[in-house]
Parts: sequence; structure tokens; C-alpha cells
Amino acid sequence: MENFDLKDRKILYELDIDSRQSFSKIGKKVGLHRNNVLYRVDKLKEMGIIKKFYTFIDANKLGYTGFRVYLNYQYATPEIEKEIVDFCVRDKYTWWVISGSLHQNCQLSLLIWVKDINDFHVFWEKLLLKYRYYIKNHIVAIYLQLSEYELSFLCHKKSKSDRKKFDVSSGGKNISIDDIDYKILRLIASNARIPTIEIAKNLGLTAGPVNNRIKKLIKSGVIRGFRVDIDFSKIGYKLCKVDINLLDYKKRKYIINYVKSNPHFKYIAKSLGFVDLELGFIVENINQFNQILEDITIKFSKYIKDYNTYYSWINHKMVYMPEE
Repeated sequence: MENFDLKDRKILYELDIDSRQSFSKIGKKVGLHRNNVLYRVDKLKEMGIIKKFYTFIDANKLGYTGFRVYLNYQYATPEIEKEIVDFCVRDKYTWWVISGSLHQNCQLSLLIWVKDINDFHVFWEKLLLKYRYYIKNHIVAIYLQLSEYELSFLCHKKSKSDRKKFDVSSGGKNISIDDIDYKILRLIASNARIPTIEIAKNLGLTAGPVNNRIKKLIKSGVIRGFRVDIDFSKIGYKLCKVDINLLDYKKRKYIINYVKSNPHFKYIAKSLGFVDLELGFIVENINQFNQILEDITIKFSKYIKDYNTYYSWINHKMVYMPEE
């Protein structure tokens, strides 16, 4: 892509590993002066390649339960589809809203975090009361786990099994935090590079206590990392995924271990009441994805029952901190 070189790729890679690190630190890693890094980051934002910097928060540790909803439309015009998407984006319980050319069983995907199952019921009732006529079918599952891997392909790194991983997962002991911690999380959820001094000013505190609280949230596992939201389509890539149902569930871990060394492998998600295995990849084209998929299905043909593929979609909302 014109005006997008290896230095830009390395900067994106470093921002995805830790988007809160200083530009001076990134500069030392990629071989550029701090000001040059700043210039390039501003350029990447202007080009729409960098959408935002966000904080990868594990709301499960705060007592939230994740629900996943897949919808398929009927009788819906593009205007109605947009209205439904906007309705879901505005709702305080949704943290991920995705639409587009998914597959025959899904045209809209939602992720919802609630502390009380009745809150999910409230959201679902509101949606059905307004738009039930346009919903052909739906699937609801409990969202259990998401593991995302470093973007090795950006630096043309070859396969390796020890790639840095970011996790959110249900289960385990809940972490108790106070109102100030909640406010900090909401401030950095969609702006991971917000200066500590600015957070402190918003909360009427000094920078020291705020910095200590952020460190404590990291240590407790509530904050899992600071990332960058990239529009991969603008740098010549597609985000594709495959949902797999297995004949032998014990082989799930072998498939995961096999694919995680692929530099184009981005994430694995786990939902109760949905498919056995959900794998996401960032690829240069559909042919590359099909080759990866063919490799998986041939190697593990004895253990795979069936699968569905997703080729492209639009991300309308992604905020890892639920609203109260």
C-alpha cells in the first residue's frame, strides 16, 4: 500500500502489544526518533488505519456475564437493518456490535455484558418488541472466553508458538473495585493513551494515586492489555473466521496448538451453547484463508463434523467496559 511501509507496520505491531507505551520507547524498538513515530501515528490516524486506542478489560472479573447473540433478518430493508444496528449500538449493555457479510445463519452479531440475567432479558424484550417481525432466527449463547494473539504478520514474523496472548475469561474469583476504579476504566476503555494527569483531572485527584490504581487493575487481571483498533481493510487485509463443530471434542486443544503458531491467526473464542471452536484469522485475501482452512480440515479431518466461514463484516461498536 502506498505511503505504508515496514516502519508503519512495526509501529502498529508495538501499539497492539502496548498502546500506552511512550512514543520514545516505540521509537527505540523500531529505529525512529520519537517525533517521527508521532508523525507516523498521526498519519495512520488520518488515513483511518488507526481507529482508536482501547483497553482490553476483563469484565468477567468484575462480576459480569457475557451473552452472545446471532441474528438473521427477514423482510428487512437496508434502512431497517441500519435502524436495528443503531438501536443495538445505543444500548448500554452491548459492547460489541458487528454486521455484514457473515454467513447464512448470521447477519448481525452482538456481545452483551450484564451483572444480572434480568438485564439481558430487558435488552432482549426491547429488541423483540421493536423488531421481531424482521428477525428470521437467532442464536443466544453464553460468552466464556476470548484469547487474542499478537499481530505477528505485521512484522513479517514467521510461525512461532510463544506469541503474546491477551485473554478474557469467565470463572474464577471476582475482583472488588470501587467507584473511582470504575471511572478510570471507563475513561481508558476507548482511549488507552489518555494521559494519567488528564484522568486525574477528570476525577479531581493527583496523578500518583491514579497511576497506582491502574497498576493495581493490571496486577489483578482486570486490565489485560492496551491495544490498538486497526482497520485492516485499509492495509490490504481481511478479517475472516471459521466456526467448527467437532466429532471428537478432546481434539480441540490439538487444533488450537496447531493454528496458534500461524502468524495470521488472531483469536479464539469460546461460547457455551454455540460451536465447539471459533477461530479468527487476518489474511491478505480469501484464497489465503481458504488455504489455511483446507490445511486444518485435511490435518484434522477425522475430528471435524462441520464448519461455517465468515468472510467480512463491519464493526460498529467495541467497548470492553460495560456501562452501569
